[in-house]
Amino acid sequence: MLVFGTRPEAIKMAPLVNALKDELDYFDLKVCVTSQHREMLDQVLNIFNIKPDIDLNLMKKNQKLPNLTSSILNKMQKVLKKFQPDIVLVHGDTTTTLATSMAAFYESIPVGHVEAGLRTYNLKAPFPEEFNRQITGKITKWHFAPTELSQQNLLSEGINQSSIIVTGNTVIDALHLILKRIDKDKVRQKNLKNILNASLPFDWQNEHFVLVTAHRRENFGNGFLKIFTAIKELALKYPKIHFVYPVHLNSNVSKPVNEILNGFDNIYLIKPLEYEQFIYLLKYSYLVLTDSGGIQEEAPSLGKPVLVMRESTERPEAVDAGTVKLVGSNQKKIVEGVSRLLNDKKHYQKMSRAHNPFGDGLACKRILDVLRTI
Repeated sequence: MLVFGTRPEAIKMAPLVNALKDELDYFDLKVCVTSQHREMLDQVLNIFNIKPDIDLNLMKKNQKLPNLTSSILNKMQKVLKKFQPDIVLVHGDTTTTLATSMAAFYESIPVGHVEAGLRTYNLKAPFPEEFNRQITGKITKWHFAPTELSQQNLLSEGINQSSIIVTGNTVIDALHLILKRIDKDKVRQKNLKNILNASLPFDWQNEHFVLVTAHRRENFGNGFLKIFTAIKELALKYPKIHFVYPVHLNSNVSKPVNEILNGFDNIYLIKPLEYEQFIYLLKYSYLVLTDSGGIQEEAPSLGKPVLVMRESTERPEAVDAGTVKLVGSNQKKIVEGVSRLLNDKKHYQKMSRAHNPFGDGLACKRILDVLRTI
C-alpha cells in the first residue's frame, strides 16, 4: 500500500505507482490518499492517471497540525486493519508520512520510506518536516535513500546498512517522464503554451525570467515580508527581467505577496500551476528563487541555478555540488544572489553546469528490485 496526501508526495510517488502497475502479476497494489491537500493533489493524480483505491478526504480549511495528525492516525489505523498490507510505503516528511508510519507501527506492519535520510538536524527548520522524517526513520524497516549523504545520515543514527538502499530521487523519474511525454506530443505542447501565454504577457520562451516559489511555514510573517521586499527591489533594479510567481493558496502567503508585489509591470503573480505546466515553465526559466524542497532537485536536472530562501536545507548535496546556494530570508543576500547570477555569466554557467547529485531517473526501478526480494 502506497500512502500520500500532498501534491509534492504525489509527484514523487506517481512514477512508483505506475511502475508497480506494470507488474500487477507480482504485486497486489493499493493506493491510499489522505488528501491532506485536496485540489492540488487531484491535479497530480489526473496528470499521472492515478485513481486511488482509498481516499480519506481529510482536508479542512485552516486545519491545525494536531487535528490533522490525529485524524490521519485514526483513519489510517482503520484502513490498515481492513487491508492488512504486507508493506506500507510512505514518502518524505509530511504529516501524512508521520501519522501513517505511526499507524503502521501500531498494527505491526513494516514501513518502507521513500526519500529517507534527509536531515537538517534542526527540528524547527523546516517545521514540522524535520521532526516528521526523523520519527518516520525510527519506525522504518526499508530506507530508500536518494543519495549517499542521506544514507550516511541514517548510518550515523544507528540504522543498519542492510536496510538502507541508495536509489536516487523519484522526483527525477517523474521529471523525465513528464518531459518525455511533452516532447513527444505537439498538441500537448501547444496546449501548455496557450495556458501559460494566458497568464504571462511576455515572450517567456525567449526572454529571461526568474521563477519564484515560496510557501514554507517557517517563512510565514516576517520571513515573507523580507523575501517579497527583496523581490520588489530586484524588479525595480532589473526592469527588463521578469519575475514569475505562482502564488500558493494559503492566505499566509497570498495576503502579504499581494500587498507588496502587486502592480509591477515585470512581476507576474499567477495562480498555482499544475505540475506539467510548472515543469514546462521551469524548462524555460533563467534561474529559480525558492523556499521549496523538490525544486532543488528538479531545477538542476534542467541546468537552472537555484537560490534557496531558507537558513538550512535537507539537500546539502546540491549546495556542495554548486547547483544550489542558500540565501535565507535575508533581503540583502537574496538581492545580491540574484544580481550576481544576472550580471556574472561565468558564475551563472558554473552553477548551471554543475553535476546534479539526485539521480538518473531510475530510482523506481531500484525500489522495485528491493520489493521483489521481500
